Amino acid sequence: LPSPAALQRPLCLAECPGTGSAQAGRAAACQGCPNQGLCAAGAAGPDPAEAAELQARLRAVRHTVLVLSGKGGVGKSTFSTVLAHGLAADEDKQVALLDIDICGPSIPKMMGLEGEQVHQSGSGWSPVYVEENLGVMSVGFLLSSPDDAVIWRGPKKNGLIKQFLRDVDWGEIDYLIVDTPPGTSDEHLSIVQYLSATHIDGAVIVTTPQEISLQDVRKEINFCHKVKLPIIGVVENMSGFVCPKCKNESQIFPPTTGGAEKMCQNLNVSLLGKVPLDPQIGKSCDRGQSFLSEAPESPATLSYRNIIQRIQEYCEQHHSQEEKSI
Repeated sequence: LPSPAALQRPLCLAECPGTGSAQAGRAAACQGCPNQGLCAAGAAGPDPAEAAELQARLRAVRHTVLVLSGKGGVGKSTFSTVLAHGLAADEDKQVALLDIDICGPSIPKMMGLEGEQVHQSGSGWSPVYVEENLGVMSVGFLLSSPDDAVIWRGPKKNGLIKQFLRDVDWGEIDYLIVDTPPGTSDEHLSIVQYLSATHIDGAVIVTTPQEISLQDVRKEINFCHKVKLPIIGVVENMSGFVCPKCKNESQIFPPTTGGAEKMCQNLNVSLLGKVPLDPQIGKSCDRGQSFLSEAPESPATLSYRNIIQRIQEYCEQHHSQEEKSI
């Protein structure tokens, strides 16, 4: 249990020594952290044998992109699905979408795969495919009903995430998109630590314009710095709404402190783009269809396509730099 002194002061993420530090789990700032035991035991990364397993399984994954947000309800899973559909529009690219939101797996519904089940083969679990070049894996495929509650502690969540990486037959993948739950907790530490055995191109961080969302997103950016996770950039979702009748623009979530643009300037992070509200986005997700195909003329589609292009350019540049350093 944390000491009385630790309980009397707020835990500041800026004081965290980082999972790779010799002081991990032992510094004063670690008192009261739910991951203190994991870090102190040196379990901040997979052991050599485990790392070799993960490396062997994921060796054919060319690019890995995490989609993060400190705040829930900002459209992170929606963005993950649009990103996967957008990348898979190139039939020459193999894309996989991994849902590690263990307690709230919405990806099966959004991808039109509700009710599907995972199949076991000689080479491991097989992803569920939307298209020939777009596979999906989620805990939602393991539940008997989409209404079932997953009531698990951290170690069981971490074990399933490791299973998804180690036991799924991903095959040759150009882009592995990882949709995460909100926050900076067990699932986030686990995915970063397990993927450290291979590589991660970086993280896309999703926010909405209002300050209450930006507060949590700043924590997520701080988390990325602490665990040495590159940040590809920030996407501002629900960035205004243009009325289809009168064409007037409304700020549903007013950017009272300057929105994502001002935050990115202050923190020296790239702003990938702003996506306006479009009722068709929610309808497409509910129906499990691609918004990009359903509403090709929407301003939101144009914004999404520009953002996806910037992510591709970043990943290709990151890959070239890695090859030069070898």
